[in-house]
Amino acid sequence: MENLIEKIKKLKQEKNAIILAHYYTRPEIQDVADYLGDSLGLAKKAKETDADIIVFCGVHFMAETASVISPDKKVLIPAKAAGCSLANGIRPRDLIAWKKENPGAVVVTYVNTTADIKAESDYCCTSSNALDIVNSIPEDQLVLFIPDKNLGGYIKKVTGREKMEVWDGMCIVHELIDTDTILKRMTEYPEADVLIHPESNCSQDPKILDLPNTYMYSTAGIINHAKTSPKNTFIIATEQETIHKLQKDNPTKTFVPIADNTICVNMKKVTLENLLDCLEKEQYEVKVPEQMAKRALIPIERMLEIK
Repeated sequence: MENLIEKIKKLKQEKNAIILAHYYTRPEIQDVADYLGDSLGLAKKAKETDADIIVFCGVHFMAETASVISPDKKVLIPAKAAGCSLANGIRPRDLIAWKKENPGAVVVTYVNTTADIKAESDYCCTSSNALDIVNSIPEDQLVLFIPDKNLGGYIKKVTGREKMEVWDGMCIVHELIDTDTILKRMTEYPEADVLIHPESNCSQDPKILDLPNTYMYSTAGIINHAKTSPKNTFIIATEQETIHKLQKDNPTKTFVPIADNTICVNMKKVTLENLLDCLEKEQYEVKVPEQMAKRALIPIERMLEIK
C-alpha cells in the first residue's frame, strides 16, 4: 500500500493534479486525498482549484459537476462504473413532462443528479443548503423538488411549505435508516447524540424529530457537531465510512454506526489501484457537452451563491 501511495503522490505532483474525495470513499482513499468533503465542499473546491487535472474519487455525477464548474480542467474518475441510485432515479424526459404539468414551477434539484437533469433545473442544492435555497423562493411559487423524497419531504416538513411537490426517488443506503433502526440503537446507547442525514427514511417522522439528542445534518454538519459537542458518544446515521474522518478528528470519542449495512458499494469502487491507473493513463475523463454544461452551470452557481 505504501508503494502505491508514494506513486500516486509523485504522479500528482508531476501532472499538477488534485485528488478530491467524498467522505463515503474507502479510508485509504480519504487519506491520500488533497481535499475531503461532502458534495457542496467538493463542488466549491473544484471551482477554486488551479490544478490542471481533477481526479474525482466519488461517483459519476460528482465528476460531472466538477466538469461543469471547471470546463478548462481535465476531470477524471478512477472508477468508471461508480453510479448513484438517486442520480439514476429520474430521467430528463420525466422532469420535462413534470415541468409541463406544472407551468411556472421552480425546480430545485439535489446535486445527486446527472448534468442533463441539472440543465433542466432552476436551482441545485445539497443537504447542507437545501433548506436555505427553498426558503429563498417566494412561498406563492410551486417548488418541484427532485429526486430525493426523504430530503425533499424533510425540507417540506420543516418549512411548512404547502406549494411543494417531491419526486419519489431515494438513496438506497439512507433508505435503510428507518425509525425502528434509530430507536433500537438509541436503547443500546442512551447517552449518545444521534446524528442523522436527512436522506434517511426516518427524516420526517415526529417520533425521531421530537426526541432529545437527535439532530438532522448534512455529512459536513455531522462532522462539525461531533467536533464541537462535549458529548463522548455518537450514533452516526449515514454511510458508515464517515466514521473514518470522525475518528481521526476525535480520537478519544466513540462513534457507532447506525447499522452494519449502511455501505455505498459505488463509493467503494474507487481503490488505490484504479486511482493510480487513472493518474498514469489519464483515463476515464468526464466531459459534459458544452451546451448542456452552460445550462447546468446556472443552477449550480445559484447553489454555490447560497451559503
